[in-house]
Amino acid sequence: MKAIHHLIEEQVRRWEILRKEKSEAKTLPVITLSREPGSGGKFVAKAVAERLGLELFHQEIINAMAENADTTARIIRTLDERSLSMIEDWVSAAISERHLWPDDVSRVLMRVIGTIGRHGKAVIVGRGANFILPPENRFRVRIIAPLELRVNHVAETYGVTKKEAKRRVLRTESDRQAFVRKYFYSDISDPANYDMILNTGTLSVESAAAAICSALG
Repeated sequence: MKAIHHLIEEQVRRWEILRKEKSEAKTLPVITLSREPGSGGKFVAKAVAERLGLELFHQEIINAMAENADTTARIIRTLDERSLSMIEDWVSAAISERHLWPDDVSRVLMRVIGTIGRHGKAVIVGRGANFILPPENRFRVRIIAPLELRVNHVAETYGVTKKEAKRRVLRTESDRQAFVRKYFYSDISDPANYDMILNTGTLSVESAAAAICSALG
């Protein structure tokens, strides 16, 4: 946890510096990456971020940003008034278009992801970012793979039996589906929610990363 808070502190400082410099140079949309558990999506995200020189925001970092009120407030304060207004417009649009009745948790999450989106130059993994950021600010990717391959990958990575690995994969898959259904009234596996879907059952991590970079180039 200390490592995550250290990463957040460094990120906030970078944003604070950018605000003082009034830098708004953004050439790429924010890449939102959804992934099936065990598909290697987090490795694809890392490879894309490294290739394009982008900041990488995993689920754990976003959760930590949203769970602490002081941290959230400081993150939002890295934006100027115009950007704050734009984020509120994004959140309102997301709520209206999907007929959401968001609770405090989802509102904070949307504002944190909106802040990342406004700063740009980022890859966001999970947390429904593809449902929050407006079309002109995002490129939505989903990483998939056959169930057997995903189970084998989890079994090898964590040193567990295939039975236990399958249980973990299906539980995580169910949790992610429930999260998106609860907060965004949508199906995480619906192809219409993505601009690009890549199968790591037939593509290597590097090939998948290259395909994403090529699509943005």
